[in-house]
Amino acid sequence: MPVIAVVALMSFLFLPGSAGAPAHAETISAPTVTSGMAEEPSKRLATSREVADTYQVSMTAYNAVPGQTDDNPFVTASGMASNHEVVAARSRDMAAELPFGTVIRIERSTKDTPSCRFGEVEHLIGYRIIADTMHQRWVHKIDVLFDINDTVPVEGREVNPAIALGHCESVTATVVGKVDMKNPPTTQAELAAMFATPSYALR
Repeated sequence: MPVIAVVALMSFLFLPGSAGAPAHAETISAPTVTSGMAEEPSKRLATSREVADTYQVSMTAYNAVPGQTDDNPFVTASGMASNHEVVAARSRDMAAELPFGTVIRIERSTKDTPSCRFGEVEHLIGYRIIADTMHQRWVHKIDVLFDINDTVPVEGREVNPAIALGHCESVTATVVGKVDMKNPPTTQAELAAMFATPSYALR
């Protein structure tokens, strides 16, 4: 074969993009996202925030009465009214992680025991606003406010939810957002409506 023909043939075989070019030399286009398939940014942010701001804590409950609070049981440490539908206290060691106005979702997957009947009062917990603080002797703990006049059935007896709950370990408190403490929601329905939308919760 003449030299010129050989050179021409070799040039053709090693042109970029030809069948003989290395695979890694090809230009790879960015993947095309089909309309409707992209994940909404707010959902990605909500997921990453929940992972970052989830705490394993112990939990008890209290009532707004002098024997369980200070001399003014009707006002929390934040200045918010002692509303048993939405208020929770946290131990002082968690002040940086859970400042006043933080809204948390409280859950527990472990089975109930005689000392922890979370399942008996779970329907009364829901979302909670961190609005109160606890005595300095407690650490890594959440205290949920319940109505002093409310009762739940436990083994055939009607007892206050705070007594029914007892002391629970392995409780998960997930931060879902914050509220304006000058005009906070006052019912569970309001909190649930507000924080069902991740984009609102992360404002």
